[in-house]
Amino acid sequence: MTRDCICLILAAGQGTRMKSGLAKVLHPLCGKPLVEHVARSAQTAGVARTVVIVGHQAEQVKESLKGLEVEFVLQSPQKGTGHAVMQALPIIEKFAGELLVLYGDVPLIKPATIVSLLKKHREERNACTMLSTIIDQPGGYGRIIRDQDGSVSKIVEAKDATPAELSVKEINPAIYSFENQKLVEALSQLKPNNKQGEYYLTDVIGIFRAKGMKIAAQIVADSREVLGINTPEELAECEEYISKGR
Repeated sequence: MTRDCICLILAAGQGTRMKSGLAKVLHPLCGKPLVEHVARSAQTAGVARTVVIVGHQAEQVKESLKGLEVEFVLQSPQKGTGHAVMQALPIIEKFAGELLVLYGDVPLIKPATIVSLLKKHREERNACTMLSTIIDQPGGYGRIIRDQDGSVSKIVEAKDATPAELSVKEINPAIYSFENQKLVEALSQLKPNNKQGEYYLTDVIGIFRAKGMKIAAQIVADSREVLGINTPEELAECEEYISKGR
């Protein structure tokens, strides 16, 4: 099912909200670093190749995944999620399959969910298929705005959303399957036109949409599966969730 898929795991950030000197993806969950849970889920799903984008405490992250069949790409400095994917261009620029993008702080992502995402992506021949989830208090998450036919028209960041858009409870956890060659082309069009001066992977959605490409979102019922760990409290809650059998 996933034979023609490369998985990129973005794991370069520091994670300052963890209030720790340890890179966020290295924090242990049930005895394993967060990023290892993600890598194992991707490999259990059967992806052909796993590439981890490292940056902050890169050598420690590499050491934490010793023994797994993964490759590493350095992102230094870190200039956004789009910039992270750009660092992997030497690996992906000629690849003709799907590119799966995961994050190293989403340890509950299930192999079955990954397989289902890729299946939908292939069957519908989308340029991009993303996971979404519905939460009662979306807060600062980007909202997924759909057309009448159910396809994704745009992702709007909370700070840029209208009151009507802010009322939308379907949010973007930023887990994607891309048609890789379309993504490679779009990466060359990304601009750091924001206060942070960063390249955002979410801007690819707008580029696809402007070209009339099809974008779809698959809703994950349990939001905990796709939301990242950002604070010590969330890590503790995740540990308790797992200990109770998920």
